[in-house]
Amino acid sequence: MYMVIFVSRRTSDDAEGYAAMAAEMSRLAEAQPGFVSMQSVRGTDGTGITLCYWESEAAIAAWKGHVDHAAAQQLGMQRWYTDYSVTIAKVTRHYGTASQ
Repeated sequence: MYMVIFVSRRTSDDAEGYAAMAAEMSRLAEAQPGFVSMQSVRGTDGTGITLCYWESEAAIAAWKGHVDHAAAQQLGMQRWYTDYSVTIAKVTRHYGTASQ
């Protein structure tokens, strides 16, 4: 299993359309082959962290290249995020009482 760690900081302007786009990207990601699960949090300072788990690096690459996701990424860079980072990591162990 692999994990994409997306850390972002929102602009101070709560740009119209962000919540709808985020919800649509979550829905779309969940429908992609190889998707496992997703968790997101955002602090009051605008910093957010999304952990998205995938079965393979190929599934991650397909999601990155999905046309609707690519359009959302462009809007994010232009309107909604002051900065962001993406880290891809191989999960070697995962356990706990909460579901993914």
